[in-house]
Amino acid sequence: MAARRATCSCGQLKVETLQDPHRISVCHCLACQLRTGSVFGAQARFARSDTRIEGRSSPYVRQGDSGQKITFNFCPDCGATVYWQLEAAPEVIAVPIGAFADPNFPAPKVSVYESRRHGWVQIAGQLERCD
Repeated sequence: MAARRATCSCGQLKVETLQDPHRISVCHCLACQLRTGSVFGAQARFARSDTRIEGRSSPYVRQGDSGQKITFNFCPDCGATVYWQLEAAPEVIAVPIGAFADPNFPAPKVSVYESRRHGWVQIAGQLERCD
């Protein structure tokens, strides 16, 4: 696979991935809705050892619906979130799919917090659905 690069809106903060993601998912939790300003968040998870981060970031830590802490890293210049790390899985880095700006990025295979999904949201394809 070719390397993929995710960036913030201004290009200052970047994440380069060297391998395919091991999980691609959408999350309908209320915190993701607030964070993204959309009705769900879309993410790809990679082994931290297969990523390279360039640029300055500012952290924002919150407790997820699961009770675990999540550290979001956003660009201090434009404010875009470029990656986050889960307290429960420090070996993993999650990157919002939109930060890759690649319409050919693979589709999600997992949908979480389905009980909070807006009724009009439909995602095509076979998904593992979790609450």
